[in-house]
Amino acid sequence: MAEIIRMPRLSDTMEEGNIVSWLKKEGDRVEIGDTLAEIETDKATMEMDSPAEGVLLHIATKEGSVPVDGVIAVIGEEGEDWKALLAEAGKKEEMEGSGKEVAASESVVHSSGASSSDQTMVKGPEPGLISEGNGRVKASPLARRMARELGIDLASVRGSGPGGRVIKRDLESVKAGTAPKVLLQTMQGREESYEDLPLSQMRKTIARRLAESKFSAPHFYLTMEIMMDKVRAARKEINASREDKISFNDFVIKAVAMALRQHPAINASWMEDRIRQYHHVHIGVAVAVEEGLMVPVLRYADQLSLSAIHAAVKDLAGRARQRQLSLEEMQGNTFTISNLGMFGIEEFTAIINPPDACILAVGGIKEKPVVRNGQIVPGYPMKVTLSCDHRVVDGATGAAFLQTLKSLLEEPVLMLV
Repeated sequence: MAEIIRMPRLSDTMEEGNIVSWLKKEGDRVEIGDTLAEIETDKATMEMDSPAEGVLLHIATKEGSVPVDGVIAVIGEEGEDWKALLAEAGKKEEMEGSGKEVAASESVVHSSGASSSDQTMVKGPEPGLISEGNGRVKASPLARRMARELGIDLASVRGSGPGGRVIKRDLESVKAGTAPKVLLQTMQGREESYEDLPLSQMRKTIARRLAESKFSAPHFYLTMEIMMDKVRAARKEINASREDKISFNDFVIKAVAMALRQHPAINASWMEDRIRQYHHVHIGVAVAVEEGLMVPVLRYADQLSLSAIHAAVKDLAGRARQRQLSLEEMQGNTFTISNLGMFGIEEFTAIINPPDACILAVGGIKEKPVVRNGQIVPGYPMKVTLSCDHRVVDGATGAAFLQTLKSLLEEPVLMLV
């Protein structure tokens, strides 16, 4: 009997998959386990294996995005009526979703009488004006009626309402002669233009997950300056006999891992009805890739030497940029580090990477004059900012963690004990 093949959930955060290419074509015979297609998820491009055997009767989507559990193909025996199978499945889904659709259609009407589609901002007919999707200037119903009564062209009115919408007071200003003038003609020989870039699965997930994190977890931030003079000296001495150089980030990871061991309240997650404190230290290391950001996970970081941390991070970061990481290598983080120091950023704040309770933003090391023993001497400060989920971590708890981190980096010999 023919079987509908649906978009699988290939990661815990996946909402839709992007079909990159099919490795089988319609009419091909497939066995269970044969690779059917390449699918881009929010974390990696993966091969999808066939869950059934038979003939690939139909490919529903050649390329592009398909929601999880959406139909992508039909496998069965040659001559089976796959169209009837799809029609039956479609009717069932339509019946299940009809109630939701009615509720959704009612919810898009706003108090102004405009539908949600009217809220979409597109390129307006004139600079400074906001137009609706159907080409009309966005305006409230009352403003439209006033414009008709007063004989005012709405296209000449600059809206002061939400999203540039023309409202009652804008028409009153025009009537009173106090409205600002609108430039109705573009400068000769010049033209406005833009380019819409398609969203990758990774970028969609970054947007969704970080928005959820920012607006569900009450963030607060703690910034501390750490003197990196002794780390610089230790790194120079260690690297004098190495071809593969230890980085400043390796020292930071090592110190963070050791500090987390001393402060388990930071190495934790909010679980809605409880707080989970982890007995292991798995550090996510943010890596910039072409499509956005990936966070491979360095497991049991507190048990690794500087050399082992360096080798592991170098391997994970390299494979992250090639999109070759497995799902297991991008899951299980208990704390995350984001370092922008190599880009010349001195200080920044980062959004917490769920399910962590905290993330550390690491700035660059910059030579500056500092006061020591009453003398102005060269120093090498580095600023770090800890973003905390206030549901899990309080200010004093985060401050204590940063103090431990500071003591380890300012006396790196402590990391060797």
